[in-house]
Amino acid sequence: MEASTATLTISVLLLLSILSSIAAAPESALITHLPGFDGSFPSKHYSGYTTVDEEHGRNLFYYFVVSERNPAQDPVVLWLNGGPGCSSFDGFVYEHGPFNFESGGVPGSLPKLHLNPYSWSKVSNIIYLDSPAGVGLSYSNNSSDYATGDLKTASDSHTFLLKWFEQYPEFLANPFYISGESYAGVYVPTLSYEVVKGIQEGAKPTLNFKGYMVGNGVSDTVFDGDALVPFAHGMGLISNDLFQEVYSACNGSYWNPVNNNCLVLLSKVDWELDNLNIYDILEPCFHSPEVREVLSEDSRLPSSFRKLGETDRPLPVRKRMFGRAWPLRAPVRDGRVPTWPELGSSSVPCTDDEVATSWLNNEAVRSAIHAQPRSLIGAWELCTNKIDFDHDAGSMIKYHKNLTAQDYRALIYSGDHDLCVPFTGSEAWTRSLGYAIIDAWRPWYLNDQVVGYTQGYDHNLTFLTIKGAGHTVPEYKPSEALAFYTRWLAGTKL
Repeated sequence: MEASTATLTISVLLLLSILSSIAAAPESALITHLPGFDGSFPSKHYSGYTTVDEEHGRNLFYYFVVSERNPAQDPVVLWLNGGPGCSSFDGFVYEHGPFNFESGGVPGSLPKLHLNPYSWSKVSNIIYLDSPAGVGLSYSNNSSDYATGDLKTASDSHTFLLKWFEQYPEFLANPFYISGESYAGVYVPTLSYEVVKGIQEGAKPTLNFKGYMVGNGVSDTVFDGDALVPFAHGMGLISNDLFQEVYSACNGSYWNPVNNNCLVLLSKVDWELDNLNIYDILEPCFHSPEVREVLSEDSRLPSSFRKLGETDRPLPVRKRMFGRAWPLRAPVRDGRVPTWPELGSSSVPCTDDEVATSWLNNEAVRSAIHAQPRSLIGAWELCTNKIDFDHDAGSMIKYHKNLTAQDYRALIYSGDHDLCVPFTGSEAWTRSLGYAIIDAWRPWYLNDQVVGYTQGYDHNLTFLTIKGAGHTVPEYKPSEALAFYTRWLAGTKL
């Protein structure tokens, strides 16, 4: 009897040991502290590298924030920033990460971190991934890997996901979504397609993929390229006379000028938009210290102008400076994608990312998040010119059609003041899929206020605009972004 009891006890302990080793995040990836933050994390944080190519030493960096609500039940969401070549720490630091970052006051000093009341980790487990290799903190030991494109990026990111879920098997049963913004309008559907194909072909582990979400995402050369001029006219940025002239000369299509008169008039449109912050036309653009002084509290300008771009974030978000997106009127074209320096800018136009740059290039921070030091992989940059990127996946319309036809849930959202990827283009291509409208265009509300408009289609497709928001919606409309994110993940009507 005693021998049987002992044997049973040993068997139970062995089983518990096995289960513990199977269903446990890697302790070596656990983040125990972060320079600049004093206090306790509201949930566990993990970070590190996942090798997607052993032979080349191609490693993708991730930062994983466990849900603050119910980690075992809440969805797992992958977040991707765009570019191509931009780090997903953009989303982590400036948009919906667990912290708000307060400048240290002196250039290069370590920022102070405060808990973000609108973090998307309030309702989901969220993975921030730097992809492809060469972006952010991701790297390869073989420089040939920095020549890449849409299809290779999607393949590597799929490999990352399979390996990541092997490391974190306790999250395999959770609903899984892929999300991102801007050029992630390409990353998200191409990766979603790879995930679905892997599921159908029996790739292990089996991901519980439910759908995807794209914010202000590029999608199609024609739809996106033809959206800017009508958007500018509708927003009162160009005169009705100029709009009628350019419409007539260009035959209503603007992304690829058909004659010299069309080209001349489009150049005039460009000139009239030149001093705008095209990522959010409500925000002032800071051209120089002199202009910043004009916009100070002592300014004689009306207070309504000085307050443009203010946010309900409890701490200031990054400053905006003069600049423009590329290429105007056609955010995505087939072939090689030019880098920012090739387009005449040493950094991403309209952004000042001093806080993120000083934090992620601090060696104590890198050590705390298990990232390689600068001496091995170089400095962190918001958007790198290290990669040579090819847009080789074509239009995203076929990807969206394939995925939604299989009833994977899709949310396409836009800030209604984004001139970089205007909502008018996104609205047009979602309608072009040909699905029946099952929820007619209507306002959606937060705290009894209209905060945007939405339209629902058959096959679980939803289009959404956020009132007064620009290209990076959660950055300047964090409460609204958390609201629609929470409702959509839960399947609740907006």
